[in-house]
Amino acid sequence: MSLTVKNISVIYNPINQNNTFTSGDLISGQVILDVAKDTQMQSLSVKIKGKAEVCWSERHGKTTVVYSDKEKYYSVEKFFVREEKTHGNDHETLRDPSGQPYSSVVAPGHHVYPFTFQLPLQHFPPTFKGSVGKIVYTLETKLSRSMRISSKAKAEFHYVPSPVVSNPELMAPQYGTKDKQMKLFTSGSVSMNINTEKMGYYLGEGLKVLAEVQNNSSRTIKPKYCLYEKHSFFAKGKRKLHTHDLFKEEGEPIEPSSRKTVTKVLPIPPSLTVSILNCRILKVEYRLRVYLDVPYASDPEIKFPIVILPLQSLSAASSGTNNDFQIWNQPTRGNAYPNPPPSAPPLNVVGQPGQFGAPGHYRPPLSQFPAPGYPGPPLSQFPAPDYPGAPLSQFPAPGYPGPPGQFGPSVSHQSDSSAPPPYVEYQLYPQLPDHPEKS
Repeated sequence: MSLTVKNISVIYNPINQNNTFTSGDLISGQVILDVAKDTQMQSLSVKIKGKAEVCWSERHGKTTVVYSDKEKYYSVEKFFVREEKTHGNDHETLRDPSGQPYSSVVAPGHHVYPFTFQLPLQHFPPTFKGSVGKIVYTLETKLSRSMRISSKAKAEFHYVPSPVVSNPELMAPQYGTKDKQMKLFTSGSVSMNINTEKMGYYLGEGLKVLAEVQNNSSRTIKPKYCLYEKHSFFAKGKRKLHTHDLFKEEGEPIEPSSRKTVTKVLPIPPSLTVSILNCRILKVEYRLRVYLDVPYASDPEIKFPIVILPLQSLSAASSGTNNDFQIWNQPTRGNAYPNPPPSAPPLNVVGQPGQFGAPGHYRPPLSQFPAPGYPGPPLSQFPAPDYPGAPLSQFPAPGYPGPPGQFGPSVSHQSDSSAPPPYVEYQLYPQLPDHPEKS
């Protein structure tokens, strides 16, 4: 920074105890400028913007290839001072509190320039920082002077979607069944029927799993549970994956030639990143794996997709716009959540990398895959990775004019050299379809 400009910074005013913002919120703040002597400004501006970006490199023989991509959500700039000949009329010019234009010449001392933005009513992915990708929302200020390098400063703010769930697909139960015949050192067979109450869970909520296990083998077996996550990054037709087990728990042993029904409640850590399914270049997904620990044999398992929902912030309680999960913020009486957690934890902690891949998974029947005996509604809007090609045309996404796409199976290796198919078009979730994936 030059000797003339001693300090330039931008700050904003929190609107709730978690210091988070959501669609439609007003975000106000100040640009602070300290100068040592009279200073002639060409322009002084403040900008609000949101974007996602990914970047990583891979070695291919002796060559290093860099994979990167960006996705911009919005960018709005306002000027306190500007030269008309250098800027068009598409930017708003702010005035001082008395309604007068700001002077382009500032005297020595401390100067404060207040501003206010309204966040767009569209809903965007939440703030996120991963190993090779991030989603950031920032306020930036820029001071331009003749024959001088521009002085800049920025501040990041935390954006979260804030829904009240009214989509029955997220609240519908999930079912899975698995039978396995034992070989070699273990004889007989085992089978299990697993169901969860729903697919969508709030941060801090309990995930209830009901397991009915028939042990007709010669060994004592034990049901086990694992919640894990997957971060997927996309660029130049490549896909990079990072997986991480969040926690593992186990149930009571089940003796040979016995049948047992076990109920397990798994806590959703309040520090997790909410599911990110509406970004073209990165995704954050979760999966529950239920398996039987069988000695001297491969373990039969069932996997379920889990969608982590954000808690509702006070600033968005009165908003009526649609959000990331095709659900709506509506006035409610009593509790705002169908299954509220005991408290509202901060939403500014980023989780670890993880995976969302899955053979052996059975989902509630999709409308094009009818299954007798299933009491719940069809889940045509949330096809499982094990049902490749389930159409998602009922999810229109404003601003993403690509053709309707499909979910295919995803991959388990770290990158895929094949080019991704056209992006999916549906409500607020434009994303790359998965590449073929192994367990």
